[in-house]
Amino acid sequence: MGRTAVVTGAGSGLGMAVTRLFLEKGWNVALLGRRAAALEEVAAGHANALCLPCDVSQEAQVDEAFAAAAGRFGRVDMLFNNAGNNVAPRPIDEIPVADWLKVLNVNLHGAFLCARAAFRQMRAQDPQGGRIINNGSISAHAPRPMSVPYTTTKHAITGLTRTLSLDGRRFNIACGQIDIGNALTEMAMPMTKGVMQADGTIRAEATMDPGHVASSVLYMAELPLEANVQFMTVMATAMPFVGRG
Repeated sequence: MGRTAVVTGAGSGLGMAVTRLFLEKGWNVALLGRRAAALEEVAAGHANALCLPCDVSQEAQVDEAFAAAAGRFGRVDMLFNNAGNNVAPRPIDEIPVADWLKVLNVNLHGAFLCARAAFRQMRAQDPQGGRIINNGSISAHAPRPMSVPYTTTKHAITGLTRTLSLDGRRFNIACGQIDIGNALTEMAMPMTKGVMQADGTIRAEATMDPGHVASSVLYMAELPLEANVQFMTVMATAMPFVGRG
């Protein structure tokens, strides 16, 4: 039946770009996201797509979605753990707890639940194994100003990646992380007009086509399980990362 990928946050942004490329390359893709209409639009015309509306922060919904993906396609070969959100920049003492929990519940708790479901399926299936690719961020290495919730979750994703890489060895489960900088999705549009820098100034930043992220994820996913890209950084060449701050 071919290889099967699960993509979270598949209805927009990087998840949409990755989903469309994988479908074009003949992968079966289970699309997870909160908005059914957006998922259907991405999947339109592809018999190898399965739309699974899902809130990744809800355990039962995640487990049901992965069971449905395995039931339809027979197995799960790859998870792109991509769903994420953010809130307006503020210093920590001005961040409402509700905003903190909003980011934590999707970016970290949701990533944990999806990795957990994927790991369970990959461990149980025959032949055993698979690959989990976590969407980290440049912010997993260097924060933007006033970004405590987002940056904290992305640093935690690196810990999740390293631990899954270790724990997955005996089950033929590989785990890697792609750290993305300034891919021009709807979320990144403000960067073209000006965002706060470490010195407090507002400057426009260079961006890149999201297709470069999609092709990078595809490269990672199509490696044989004996090989793994542990960490990959894909970024707009001229964005402020090297030397940020």
